[in-house]
Amino acid sequence: MIDKRKKVKIYTDGACSGNPGRGGWAAILLYEGHEKVLSGFEPDTTNNRMELTAAIEGLRALKYPCSVELYSDSSYLVDSFNNGWITGWKLNGWINSSKDEVKNRDLWEKLDELAGIHDVTWIKVKGHSDNEYNNRCDKLAVNEIKKNSADLTEGEDDK
Repeated sequence: MIDKRKKVKIYTDGACSGNPGRGGWAAILLYEGHEKVLSGFEPDTTNNRMELTAAIEGLRALKYPCSVELYSDSSYLVDSFNNGWITGWKLNGWINSSKDEVKNRDLWEKLDELAGIHDVTWIKVKGHSDNEYNNRCDKLAVNEIKKNSADLTEGEDDK
């Protein structure tokens, strides 16, 4: 049987100023020469939450089930799928191998749900290297922090 799903590449990255602190995320979706850029901000978050959010928002933007290559510089994200950690966490009631509750469970559950809709291949890229799209995502995520931090600072001056 031939898989007729659309083939999409998604590059993602998350950033945080302080950990926890102000965070930004970005995703770039590539499909048949088209590009869609997404980014966002959270005022109080962690780097890992921003990495997961970038992947969630990238997958959420897809309108139909697709064949996806998702690129991330986050070992936390990629290894959780490629090494079967997320499967183990679900089987163990979201308890990890250290017998602790899995951090960011809300995001993992959403990501697992979205990944179930699509055929996702999780690909680890080296961060801050020569990958054009990873570098763009990093810059977009950092710019979300800068842009929104300036907005927050201006609002604090008004008080």
